[in-house]
Amino acid sequence: MKKLKVEAMILRALVYLAIGITVGVLLMIVFYILYKGIPNIKPELFSFKYTSENASLFPALINTLMLVALSLIMAVPLGVFSAIYLVEYAKKDNKFISLVRLTTETLQGIPSIVYGLFGYLFFVRVIFKNYSLLAGALTLSIMILPLIMRTTEEALKSVPDSFREGSFGLGAGRLRTVFKIVLPAATPGILAGIILAVGRIIGETAALIYTAGAVSQIPNSILGSGSTLSVHMYKLWNEGLHTGASYATAVILLGSVFIINWFSDWLAKKIIKKY
Repeated sequence: MKKLKVEAMILRALVYLAIGITVGVLLMIVFYILYKGIPNIKPELFSFKYTSENASLFPALINTLMLVALSLIMAVPLGVFSAIYLVEYAKKDNKFISLVRLTTETLQGIPSIVYGLFGYLFFVRVIFKNYSLLAGALTLSIMILPLIMRTTEEALKSVPDSFREGSFGLGAGRLRTVFKIVLPAATPGILAGIILAVGRIIGETAALIYTAGAVSQIPNSILGSGSTLSVHMYKLWNEGLHTGASYATAVILLGSVFIINWFSDWLAKKIIKKY
């Protein structure tokens, strides 16, 4: 009995140590970014047009928001509906379904540079014949699709079967049960996957350099080329002429992720309260 208590104390200490290291590293990174970036945030960084003097991040910010919206519009419906089919409609012993799950898990582990090369060869060279935000969004939607599918699938599986059985017992069909009972209950898990996908979109650099380009401008349409915040930050740091502006861009990037996460959490709570 005493040995079990000692083992439990050791395990608890290891858990607390892991939590402390994780939180400590996160706080250190955030503090370093804020310490280096906040003093370099200046009004000229938000000029509508980028020049070599102001190193404005405003065009990159607009392009980032456009890419996030385009990628989610394409990937979220396809990923969520695919997960609904896999969990609610497909037979459990279907070999094709097992192949689909294996494929999505494999796609999650592919490096982003491979997606970028694919997007460049297919979307840029063959389809659009030019760098464009749409080419970047299509590439990113392929990147985040497995993530959204898997997180949605796990969220749907976490909904108790009693919810479905109660709905069927009241005479509701499968489609109505899925959209009125199961999906609202799985919303927090689905939104968690979407938040992770948004974080990957905002932080992506390699794939977008090959597809959306690195031009610091707001394109006239989604078929035009433009850089995102991460690409803009990489470019400034690589040039070595505006390192202060690159730190300021990192602060804006960090703030954007925080705002999106807060909004998603607020939306999840509202949906849970409603249903």
